[in-house]
Amino acid sequence: MEKGKIRRISGDAWMAYALLTPAVLFFVIFMFYPIIYVIMMSLYQTNRLGILMNFTGLDNFIRVMQQETFWAVTGRSFVWTILAVIVKTVLGMIIALCLNVEFLGRKTARMLFIIPWASSVPISSMLWRWVYDHEFGLLNQTLISLGITQNPPVWLGTPIWAFISCIWVDIWIGIPFMALVFLAGMQSVSKDLYESASVDGVNAAGKFFYITLPSIKQIIFIATLLSSLWTFNDFNTIYILTRGGPAGSTDILITAIYKSGFEWLRFSDAAVMAVVTFIILMVFSLFYAKMYFKGDEAL
Repeated sequence: MEKGKIRRISGDAWMAYALLTPAVLFFVIFMFYPIIYVIMMSLYQTNRLGILMNFTGLDNFIRVMQQETFWAVTGRSFVWTILAVIVKTVLGMIIALCLNVEFLGRKTARMLFIIPWASSVPISSMLWRWVYDHEFGLLNQTLISLGITQNPPVWLGTPIWAFISCIWVDIWIGIPFMALVFLAGMQSVSKDLYESASVDGVNAAGKFFYITLPSIKQIIFIATLLSSLWTFNDFNTIYILTRGGPAGSTDILITAIYKSGFEWLRFSDAAVMAVVTFIILMVFSLFYAKMYFKGDEAL
């Protein structure tokens, strides 16, 4: 383009900009601006309306991190995520192996198995809340009728049982996703590899460890990453089942953020915990991405 000449934008370019503008505005208004504002809230003192008042720098972070409840909630978030993802991965792999075998009604079994994951999480959590009910719940009535115990636990009223119960519901909801992803990966593995292994006398365990696992390794990485992010931020399951109780024993970071911000109106504290959660998940995702691409180079 010659100096002094003004470059004209063609009609097609104008149309492209016009079509992209709503999407850009959506991301700016509903994603980037809230993130920036939360970061600012973590650095300012706020009133009960969430309006920024006085700049405090890192004082909010220091104050929140000096609270024992913050570390208890953070530690519980890691325990919650690690236990749930490990169980979902192991059980999902076992179920995928079972569904990968030819048997009568396999298509029906696959369709029925996806129901927990396809159902709304709040609805599934409400159903399990009724199942766990101490007096009229299906679980306790079954234990009593089978003669296993006449004094079943108060599942959602005892700290340890409430935490275990919440983990199980998250596992129950998340297993179908893991199983179906693993199953899709298994079906992409060439059958010739298994036939060659059979000719060489390799048993089922050998085929799994030396053919199946290496072939779907990258799929396992992606599935466990997504499951970890979803589980770490699983607000609905815990809040619907226990609201973080009893006595905060099932609170994780995401429910603590909600309580601080919308129940106690401590917006600065909630913003601090939100920023900490963002940093944790970002570091974890970058580490996982590094491992993923490292695995790709090895292949």
